[in-house]
Order: sequence, then C-alpha cells, then structure tokens
Amino acid sequence: MLDNLLAPLRKLGHSTINAVWKLGVMSRFLLAIIAHSGQSLLRFQLTIREVYFAGVLSLIIIVVSGLFVGMVLGLQGYNTLSRFGSADALGALVALSLLRELGPVLAALLFASRSGSAMTAEIGLMKATEQLEAMSVMAVDPIARVVAPRFWAGVISMPILAALFNVMGIFGGYLVGVVMIGLDEGTFWSQMQNNVDLHFDVINGLIKSLFFGIAVTLIAVFEGFDATPTAAGVSSATTRTVVTSALVILALDFVLTAFMF
Repeated sequence: MLDNLLAPLRKLGHSTINAVWKLGVMSRFLLAIIAHSGQSLLRFQLTIREVYFAGVLSLIIIVVSGLFVGMVLGLQGYNTLSRFGSADALGALVALSLLRELGPVLAALLFASRSGSAMTAEIGLMKATEQLEAMSVMAVDPIARVVAPRFWAGVISMPILAALFNVMGIFGGYLVGVVMIGLDEGTFWSQMQNNVDLHFDVINGLIKSLFFGIAVTLIAVFEGFDATPTAAGVSSATTRTVVTSALVILALDFVLTAFMF
C-alpha cells in the first residue's frame, strides 16, 4: 500500500532530477559551442550556408503567416475599437500587438516548427549514420563543423524573420483597415507613428526574438546531437524539439515581458 502511494512521488522526483541533469548538460553544450565557434566564424561560408537553410527557406511561411495574422488583427481590432468610437487607432493597435508580442512569439514558433525540427533531424541522422563519429576519427570536431554553424545561423536568422513577420503583419492590417474597410490612410499611419516607440517597442521586440532564436536553436542542435542513433530516436528528438521549444518560447516571453514592459 505504501509503495503504491510513494510510486508517483518517486516518478516525480526522477523526472525532476532528469530535467535538472539535462539542463546542466545543455548548459555545458552551449559553452562548448561558444568555445568552438571561432572555426565556424573564420570559415563564415559554413554559417552563411546554414543561414540560407534556416532563414531563407523559412521566408514563405513567415511572410504568409505574418500577412494573415495582420489581416485578422485588422478585422478583430476594427470590430472592437469601433464599439468605442476609436476605429482611427487601428494602426497603433496592429503595430503594437505585433511588435511587442505576436511578431516575436509567432515567428519563433514557426521557426521552431520548420527550421528547428529540420536541424534536429539533420544532426540526428548524421549521428545515426555515424557521420559525426567519422568526423572525430578524421580529427574534425563535429561541434565546430556541424553544430556551431547551425547555432549561429539560427541566432542570426530569428530577429530578421521576426522583423519580416512584423512588416507583413502591419501591411496586412493596412490592407484590411484602409483598403477593405476604408479608414483614412493618413490617420492609420500617423496613429502608428505617434504611438510606437523605437526603443520601447521595436528594439525590445527584436531583443525578444534574439533570445527566442538562441533558445530554439540551442534546443534543436542539442536534441539532434543527443538523439538516440535510431530512426525512432531521431523521430522522438524532433518531436521533443518542437514541444520543448514552444514551451520555452512562451515561458521566456513571460519573463522578458515582465522585465521589459
């Protein structure tokens, strides 16, 4: 009877210890990436190639999603603001919503789903086919050659993708508010300019996206490097990347918002 009561407590303790242990291993992994980044930064073409795969190939989903999110914000914002006679403030509502919260968070979630999962699957497959071990045998450090370029590519790409998401979202709000509904174009842009602060809104949003990029890319490369070298192990690592990244993005967003705003 006592064993049955203590079993859930043991399971909880075991899960907590594993989580703390994995956090420590990931921290050491981040230090190893930074320590081995010199080679990848000197051979910057490696990082540029990964920027193409992580950032450029994510443009379509980022741009299209940003456009539709902005259009939805324009519709919902107009319906809400018109009840209080404040429809002219639609431009400020769309811009502030995107720049502060929706832009960085949604762009990071899309980045984790598309590029983060691809990084994990690629590195995990290289481990399963013993390519990483072959590099070590040939005196090529796999962290410097494989992991570090992908890490820095994600860190570089994420703020740029978030900025493009914001631009397309604002354009989507403009299409709905000005073109479809018929609000005054000058009022739409002037309200946005008067209420958006460069440092408080734009810069803080980019700082958020930078932190999201570091977190998502670190999780992606770590899960791939730590994956069990089997098909099931790579599949499980890819799933963990998407799920863990989503939870970390939302938790980190709360912490950063509390400090910034």
